[in-house]
Parts: sequence; C-alpha cells; structure tokens
Amino acid sequence: MTTVDKGEKSGSRTVDRAVGSVPGPVRNVVLEIGQMCQLLGKVVYSAVRYPRGYWKDTVDEMYAALKLCFWPATFSMAGFGFLICVMGVGLLVLLGAANRMGSFWVMADIREIATWMVGMVVAGVIGTSITSDLGARKAREELDALKVLGLDPIRMLVVPRVISTAILCALLNFLASFVGIFLGLLAVGALGDTTSGAYMDSMFHNLYAADIWGAELKTLLSGLMIGVVCSYKGLNAGGGPEGVGRAVNQAVVISFALVWVFNFFFNAIAQGLNPNLMMLR
Repeated sequence: MTTVDKGEKSGSRTVDRAVGSVPGPVRNVVLEIGQMCQLLGKVVYSAVRYPRGYWKDTVDEMYAALKLCFWPATFSMAGFGFLICVMGVGLLVLLGAANRMGSFWVMADIREIATWMVGMVVAGVIGTSITSDLGARKAREELDALKVLGLDPIRMLVVPRVISTAILCALLNFLASFVGIFLGLLAVGALGDTTSGAYMDSMFHNLYAADIWGAELKTLLSGLMIGVVCSYKGLNAGGGPEGVGRAVNQAVVISFALVWVFNFFFNAIAQGLNPNLMMLR
C-alpha cells in the first residue's frame, strides 16, 4: 500500500468520524438539503442542456395546475387582502393620510401579500399533487421500470413539473396583484375619506419597475423551490401509502417555511440593492 493510499484512507476515516459526531437530526437535515440541491442541479442541467422535448408536458402540467390554483388563489387573495385593506384604510384615516393608501398598498400588496399568498396556495395545492403523484409512482415501482427501460425519470417527470410550477407562480402573481389593487380601490371608495383618483395617483408615484420585476422574480424562484422540494419528497417516499402521506406532509411544511424565509431575505436584498424602494413619494 502506497503512502498516498494510506493518506486517503486516513482522511476518509477522519471525515467519517467528523460526520458521525454530528447529531442525527442535524445530519439528516444537511443531507436532505444537499440532495435537494443535487436534484435542482440535475433539473437545471437537463432543462438547459437539452431544451427540447419537455415543453408539451410542461404546458399540460401548467394547464392542469392552473385549473387547481386559479380560484383558490383568487379567493385567498380576496379574503386576506380585504382584511389588510380595511386595516390599512382605517389606520391611514386616523393619521389623516387616507390619500396615501396607494403608496401603502404598493408595499403591502405587490411586494408582500400577493407573492406570499401565491407561494402558500401553490405549495398547498400543486405541491401536494406533485409529491403524491411521484410518491405513488415510486410505490408502484414505476420509477424503477423507467430506469430499466433506459429512460430518465427526472427528465420525464420532474423537469416539466418544476418548470411549470415556477412559471405558474409568476403568472398567478399577476392575478393576485390585480385582485389586491382592485380591493384597495373598493376599500378606499367605501371606507376612505379620499377618491379613487388619489389612490391610483399615489400608487403609480410609488410603483417602481423594481417592484414589478422583483415580485415576478421572487415568485418564480419560490415556485422553483416548491417544485424541487415536492419532487424530491415524492421521489424518495417510502413505506407504501402511509409513507406517501408522510412525504406530502413534510413537503408542504418545508415549502411553507421556505416561502416565508425566502420572502424575508429576498425583500431585504431587493431593498438594499434598490434604495428607492424604501422611499415614499
């Protein structure tokens, strides 16, 4: 045995001891994060390296997902957004600044509520669908059958679902933002001591291009993360129907947490790179 081989074995034993000293729950979390990142890399590589052959499946997935998400996203934004509208109008009326409702709604709706609501709805509706479908295929050993036939399950099943989820999130953000703006207009007319013209004027004076592309980019990346997390949980589901149920629950919880955390850090970075977003005109 050469000196190099001895050194490699010694280094491997050191790494194994270091990994073994990490508590089990922490080690499992780190391993899962690494495997999700690997899956994301495979999806991006497959989609970019071979950009043909999956768009028809992607469009079909988007159409099926849109039918599931359209009304939940609309009603969720209508209900939750209306409450925020009433609170915002009431506060601004007390402060004598009802004519600034438009500027407030840019920050509340376009930057925060619409993007967050879209992430919650997509994770709860589409995320469960992706995980349960892939988990059922795993339980029926369809994924192994595809590999035996020389087909790539990630290329056939994961890439269209991840891309469709990301694009659908960005499209649904337009819908949620429009619903929020319309609700703000109704709230100002019914409760605020101002006009709809003042509301729209205040909104457009405080709406920057960075608000629009930032919201779209945020929802696009949120959809990408949701698609990868739910696909990973579905591909690694085990234990029959009960295991698929656990995988669905874990995927939704992780997706919800990621949307919350990512929303916070993305907004902080966006405002740091665009100081104009922190000013009201």
